[in-house]
Amino acid sequence: MGNSGSAVKVCTDHQGGINWLSLSPDGQRLLTGSEDGTARLWSTADSQCHGHFQGHESYITFCHLENEAAFTCSADHTIRKWDVVTGQCLAVYRGHTSIVNRILVAKDYLFSGSYDRTARCWSVDKEKQIQEFRGHRNCVLTLAHYSSRDVLEEEEEEEEEEEKVSRDLLVTGSTDCTVKVWWVSSGRCYQTLLGHTGAVLCLILDAPNRELFSGSTDYTIRTWNIVTGEQLKVFKEHQGSVICLELVNRHLYSGSADRTVKCWFVDTGERIQTYKAHKHSVSTLKYHAGILFTGSGDACARAFNSRSGVLQKIFRGHKFIINCIQIHNELLYTASHDGTLRIWDIRGILQGRGSQKGSLSRLFNNKVGCMVQQENGEHEAVELM
Repeated sequence: MGNSGSAVKVCTDHQGGINWLSLSPDGQRLLTGSEDGTARLWSTADSQCHGHFQGHESYITFCHLENEAAFTCSADHTIRKWDVVTGQCLAVYRGHTSIVNRILVAKDYLFSGSYDRTARCWSVDKEKQIQEFRGHRNCVLTLAHYSSRDVLEEEEEEEEEEEKVSRDLLVTGSTDCTVKVWWVSSGRCYQTLLGHTGAVLCLILDAPNRELFSGSTDYTIRTWNIVTGEQLKVFKEHQGSVICLELVNRHLYSGSADRTVKCWFVDTGERIQTYKAHKHSVSTLKYHAGILFTGSGDACARAFNSRSGVLQKIFRGHKFIINCIQIHNELLYTASHDGTLRIWDIRGILQGRGSQKGSLSRLFNNKVGCMVQQENGEHEAVELM
């Protein structure tokens, strides 16, 4: 009745919970940031730890990995840049006056959001603060970045003469219930998006379609026109905070404290699928090759057929919440508050996906229901054949 779902490898090097997991653009390395105040660099080729970054004076809240440099932010109010080859700390970015909870690297910019109610922009190479974005009435939780060239027509850009030196914009979501859009060059607030009645926990940007999606503790997802600031749609079916979002081919996936993930067709606002079976909040999700992978507060990761909603596999072994997942070369990486990084072989699921298409269509055409076994101690999951 399916594979056992046991991990290929369990990495136990951290001495505290892992808060974030980042994959390098070239797929060669992974970076984990931990409650133990350190970050570790892992090779995806051999799953070994090849770097241990020490220097923060408190826990690491978030991390980001580029091909040649790693970035970490911490409750010690700082951000650090590290050389992925030598492990040397290359820069310390100081200026925030409270916990730095999120960073974003774009072009030559490093952006950060903090509990001090500000977001900031730094020069990646010069270790210098370029801009401060002040205006939120509470902590900044989430960030997104885009260029006006991606969304504005030429005649619209003419109207923004004072900003023509730099056309980059930063989007911030806050516990003050607002989303703000800022010109990076001046620090001026371009738009304040009003509508949420709870903290904004997550943002997804679709610049080519001029759309921004925000998820909130008010149980809703809202869609905005990022040029005009107009609220376009409100997705209301969740019964708990919206914790994470992913956009794939005009399909929006939302993970919630109500223990479900929902899939929405963005163009119409229609909810087209609900993925159940979680026993706690859905803390993280990732779509890959027709499969929706989720991590939950119930310490399990799961794989669903994204189209049918059928649960295909449960990955058991973690002791606490799974905070982040990554996928590379048919391996699933899960990072948990239990301090471990677990690596799972998902070849069976991905290969089975191709063989399922024909049989699934026959099942649906014949109106035969698909049954999924209940979770129990005997079987980890059921895989469709």
